[in-house]
Amino acid sequence: MGELDFHLLVAALRTDRADVESYHRVLSETLGSALPPGMVEVTRRRTFADRVAGRDGQAVSVRVTTPDRVLVLSAGRHGGVAAEIHQVVRGVVISRKQAAIDDWLAALARELTTLAERDARARDALSRLLGG
Repeated sequence: MGELDFHLLVAALRTDRADVESYHRVLSETLGSALPPGMVEVTRRRTFADRVAGRDGQAVSVRVTTPDRVLVLSAGRHGGVAAEIHQVVRGVVISRKQAAIDDWLAALARELTTLAERDARARDALSRLLGG
């Protein structure tokens, strides 16, 4: 994956994503089958009505775990999306920082690009996401 593909990936992830549910759909449905199991985790809030109707509930956070980072998107207190990037060393989080959505997306794109360089299934999934 080249530099151009990296920028296309960031643009594809950025398009029309205003809430955690939107990011969850892209990460879980588009990339989920190609990513290693457990790499994308979704936390949901289920209301009583969701339980009665058998619905999963609304996604309130998405966590993407890679060997070097944990990338977290969560529903903001006043709407929108809050982003955090956690630095990981030998499985231990050594730092956490709030990030702008664009910075979070760039970090995610870098992690996915690295994964795609090592894994053919991930590369194919990213190609589908980019329309290639």
